[in-house]
Amino acid sequence: MEAKTCNGSINTSPIFYLVGIPSLPESFFLPVFFFFLLIYLLILVGNTMILVVVVVEPSLHKPIYFFLINLSTLDIFSTTTTVPKMLPLFLLEDRILSFSACFLQMYLFHGLNCSEAFILVVMAYDRYVAICRPLHYPVHMTPQTNAALAASAWLTALLLPIPAMVQTSQMAVGPVAHVFHCFCDHLAVVQASCSDTTPQTFLGFCIAMVVSFLPLLLVLLSYARILASVLRINSLEGRTKVFSTCSSHLLVVSTYYSSIAIAYVAYRADLPLDFHIMGNAVFAILTPVLNPLIYTLRNKDVKAAITKMACPQAPRYSETFSL
Repeated sequence: MEAKTCNGSINTSPIFYLVGIPSLPESFFLPVFFFFLLIYLLILVGNTMILVVVVVEPSLHKPIYFFLINLSTLDIFSTTTTVPKMLPLFLLEDRILSFSACFLQMYLFHGLNCSEAFILVVMAYDRYVAICRPLHYPVHMTPQTNAALAASAWLTALLLPIPAMVQTSQMAVGPVAHVFHCFCDHLAVVQASCSDTTPQTFLGFCIAMVVSFLPLLLVLLSYARILASVLRINSLEGRTKVFSTCSSHLLVVSTYYSSIAIAYVAYRADLPLDFHIMGNAVFAILTPVLNPLIYTLRNKDVKAAITKMACPQAPRYSETFSL
């Protein structure tokens, strides 16, 4: 009976009210708005620059950079699903989302972030083949294989959230569901329901484990093989040179899983709700804003290509390496 009372809006589509950060004073709304706006612009500019440089510069037409533009595209798409709605929340206090808009945002946010985890696995596999099986690299990493790996990462991750989205959409909610978050995150939407949230929370947790720890395990296995191969090199200089080709990818993986750890700790630990919301917001923006910085500051190929585009007359790097 309680469920029917809660679901009294069964003949009308419910709306979702984004509470935002509950304890944030209104005097902080404008600074927070400018902070998220600045981060979003940096994400757009940085990742677009990566896309343009890789597409335009022939020297970057290599498998690892093909996966890099997939990563940059995912970063742009994933933040575009959340940040543009977060901005009017703090500037205009526009907090209302329709049922379809909320679930579309939730699906795209989680699906695109799952895709990013799988792309990082594919990039780790590319590094494994390049370092441990260099003679087989041209055979294994053909354009057709690369396209198939990238398409599999996108498709698999975009299919994984569907069961959770479908089941969550069938939960009982009132005419106005209060979502204690800055955007429609799965757990926040589940908790806005009047139904028993235990099954949905468990399902969401299981999917999160699959798309977090399974890719992390595969990445660690790849780098364990890489490390074993590097340690067989006699000279320290040779080891450093070979392992440096993985440094950018390792930093991106570290950033990605650090942001997941922050979001997970904020959720599981006995912390105020605001910490959980901010932890999830950090997960949404940290990796997309740092990826371009990592690849432009630490990767000689990308730096050389950017320098060439910005200053055509400038001398090029005398030696460049893959990621």
